[in-house]
Amino acid sequence: MTTPATGPATGPAPGLVTGRGSGAAGGGPIAVVGLGAVYPGAGSAAELWANIRAGVDAITDVPPHRWDPAVHHDPSAGDGPPRAGRFACRRGGFVDDLATADPARFGIPPSAVAGIEPDQLLALRTAAEAIADAGGDERLPDRDRIGVVLGRGGHIGPALARYDQRITAFQQVAAILTELLPDLPAARLEQIRDAFHARLGPESPDAPAGVLPNLAASRVANRFDLRGPAYTLDAACASSLIAVEHAVRALRSGQCDAMLAGAVHHSHHVTLWSVLSGLRALSPTGMIRPLDRAADGTLLSEGTGMALLKRLPDALRAGDKIYAVIRGVGSSSDGRASGLLSPLVDGQVLALERAWADAGLDPIAPDAAGLVEAHGTGTPAEDAAELAALLRVFGDRGSPLRVGTVKSMIGHAMPAAGMAGLIKAACALHDAVLPPTLHVTEPHQAMTGTRLTPVRETAGWERPAHAPRRAVVNAFGLGGTNAHVVLEEAPAVSKAHLGPLRLRAGGADGERVLRLAARTPAELADLLRVPDDELLGQCDREPADLPCRLAIVAPDTRGFTLARAVAERGTPWRGRGDIWFTPRPLLAAGGRLAFLFPGFEPSFEPRVDDVADHFGLDRPALTGRTDLIGHAADVMAVGWLLARALAETGVRPDVAAGHSLGEWTAMLVSGMYRPDAMDTFVGALDPGGLRVPDVAYGALGCGADRALEVLGTRADVVVSHDNCPHQSVVCGDPGAVREILRRLASEGVLGQELPFRTGFHTPMAAPLLEQLRPAFRALTLHPAEIPLWSATTVAPFPRDEDEIRDLVLRHLLEPVRFSELVEELHGAGVRAFVQVGPGSITGFVGDRLGDREHLAMAVNVPQRSGMAQLRRVAAALWAEGHGAGPSAAPPVVPSGP
Repeated sequence: MTTPATGPATGPAPGLVTGRGSGAAGGGPIAVVGLGAVYPGAGSAAELWANIRAGVDAITDVPPHRWDPAVHHDPSAGDGPPRAGRFACRRGGFVDDLATADPARFGIPPSAVAGIEPDQLLALRTAAEAIADAGGDERLPDRDRIGVVLGRGGHIGPALARYDQRITAFQQVAAILTELLPDLPAARLEQIRDAFHARLGPESPDAPAGVLPNLAASRVANRFDLRGPAYTLDAACASSLIAVEHAVRALRSGQCDAMLAGAVHHSHHVTLWSVLSGLRALSPTGMIRPLDRAADGTLLSEGTGMALLKRLPDALRAGDKIYAVIRGVGSSSDGRASGLLSPLVDGQVLALERAWADAGLDPIAPDAAGLVEAHGTGTPAEDAAELAALLRVFGDRGSPLRVGTVKSMIGHAMPAAGMAGLIKAACALHDAVLPPTLHVTEPHQAMTGTRLTPVRETAGWERPAHAPRRAVVNAFGLGGTNAHVVLEEAPAVSKAHLGPLRLRAGGADGERVLRLAARTPAELADLLRVPDDELLGQCDREPADLPCRLAIVAPDTRGFTLARAVAERGTPWRGRGDIWFTPRPLLAAGGRLAFLFPGFEPSFEPRVDDVADHFGLDRPALTGRTDLIGHAADVMAVGWLLARALAETGVRPDVAAGHSLGEWTAMLVSGMYRPDAMDTFVGALDPGGLRVPDVAYGALGCGADRALEVLGTRADVVVSHDNCPHQSVVCGDPGAVREILRRLASEGVLGQELPFRTGFHTPMAAPLLEQLRPAFRALTLHPAEIPLWSATTVAPFPRDEDEIRDLVLRHLLEPVRFSELVEELHGAGVRAFVQVGPGSITGFVGDRLGDREHLAMAVNVPQRSGMAQLRRVAAALWAEGHGAGPSAAPPVVPSGP
């Protein structure tokens, strides 16, 4: 280690509690959402993967400060009986210049670093990398439900070696000196002791904690305040994958909602080299050739690898980047084998079979697996046993099964080797790449004539015909511990906001849009340091696909002046003066886009005719009625039109939800109901025959908690909507509602009676519900094309048709929990909230999220034409990263003529 290292808009439903940690148990898939690593030649997981793809050989001669070749290296050491401290091999994998950590970042005083094993500090660093790779601290679930499991061997590390020398080594030296020099004065002996200790560095009171093996995991839990299980385990070279297996079990059982799983190994102590040299495990030629006929031994290495794991449904709901999905894990022991240190094919086969059974898959089915990340140490006996096990489990006939191992590039990192292999396999699935294995000149004879095929050059990985891409990872430990993991490519998920925007030029307003992009705020500020006329000349041009973005709608001299100040300040600016600026676009950083559909509003004045004309769509035939059915039909028609216009613009949501009856519009737009569903629904009703309860709604300028306090135990008024921390709605007997409005007004809480009489979202709607039930039953349900969330349950819609129909009815009887819904959507990764229709729910979003970064905009507002507002929404989404990224076409946001 080189350095220390508004219509009724909602309220919480009584008796309804939002659940957490309800993941799939018993074989549920687990998502790999973050990676961290330090291995030879690579200071991060991304660097490791880049090196693997490029076929970088990171093996070097041993650095003299690790152990002195002049003392220990003996080219003839392999010819006779083993001799302690003498070995023929002097090459391996080392992380020296990469093994840095900032102790202050983790609250560790620099004076304590010398007494801490490097693996503890590198575990902190790679854990931080994995968390950052998964989106950062804010995307983590409750810290009470995050655990850490790390594999770590019992090998001597640098700190323990120094500690041992301080305690025991000098006692041996002193005994020898006393024996050989009996007249040596005691004072002189003390001087020698002091000199010996001085070479070891100052003694630290933190040293005992720094050398305890179990603290590798405990220190991570301590520094990141993770309060789930935290422990290390030692399963020799299988430790990494056994740690992954433990983490998977914790997630599937519901014990935890996220797990850090990994392994650490940073021991190049001469004792370890001597042990493995005595076992004849090290390559005397200094070349590691796994899977090759000429393989003659392994090369020692080191490293730390970490993966952040979550249940797949949780990761999908949160919009996490998913490298790969763990489908199955399995492990075994060799049992009573003939030799404690000899590999046993039967034991390995058992681990493989258990993992595939756990995955619920058949390993010999067509295209069951496409890549094997082998244990592949390069020792003849181990390679032969592993290949035999693979052939027994996967068969010797069928489509090519590619085999490789990262050890050919970095050496054998012992307990941490399996994590390097898992990182390689996960990234290979993510990028659809078959990475190479080095030094396979003549493939091992066991592969001859079989489907096992070494990958010697980087190649694309075509998706197989009968299954998704899958990779498997092996890790087998001395002593007969075997582990196997089955990985699968991540399921396709909506990337709606990554496509190009297509807002056609045209319209009567003549508005133009200026968009500028740069790498940094300073560079963007430089772009603005030109005359206004030059900036106007850049309007409606395609900018570069760079992260720091600024958009101005209808720019003029005043707007340019404000934009220059905004860029100089360098912090996000969202909408004032029709300017949008951000140095860190929310969507480009992995944020998700949600469509929110409003329900009944006190004032319903949509401006959509120009939108329909612009895109060549039919103008909605609005009824203009204020009765329940007429108003609902108009709200849904406007939402449907605006969603189609957004789709024409290239904007599609990752998720959709509705406020109050806006949930019906969301179901329509998602495809759950067909476009003619509203006509079918209305046709099944007798609008004149609907018996609406005699109730009133009152909007309150306080949250649902305060409203419930005021209501107390009375039953004639209930909370119907929990909109946000500063607005809720009550419903009930008109006189009682007015009484509550007066009482709160006397306490300084504003409120008003709303022009609705439906009783929806309260038990008072039960009589009306019985009249609507047949009309709902007449509607045919279809699978949603967009993930839907419900403000009734504050959760995704169920998949079962009967459960959906039940939810539709519950929706009319239970409170609208919109405030909670916004919180959950933000927790699920939504950062851009687009209100599809006129209304006030963007204000509810802003009130709930406060100063947490987000974008909330309405597509339709009364003070601006439909196209003018749509243009602003498109400009804002572009500024927030719509279309950003190497795989996305650059977005186009043209303006009016």
